[in-house]
Amino acid sequence: MGRRGMKEYRAPEALMLIAADREGKPLICPSCGSAEVVRIPERRGTENAPVGRVTLRCAACTRCAVYIQRTTPQQISEAPDRAS
Repeated sequence: MGRRGMKEYRAPEALMLIAADREGKPLICPSCGSAEVVRIPERRGTENAPVGRVTLRCAACTRCAVYIQRTTPQQISEAPDRAS
């Protein structure tokens, strides 16, 4: 069950789209075939990319997928210490 009013990708479609995003490939909607997939936040250089939630939304069919961006060991060591 998806969230009310939001169209979400089926699991295999979402995984394909997320894998393409993580590999830096062009994003093409697996549901409708549109090349108008918007990534929020926008993709930046791989070294200074912010860590956190990424939303992929097709502008044509409005389906969306959300995932947590992977961290690298360097990003973890640069993260502020929240314990203090």
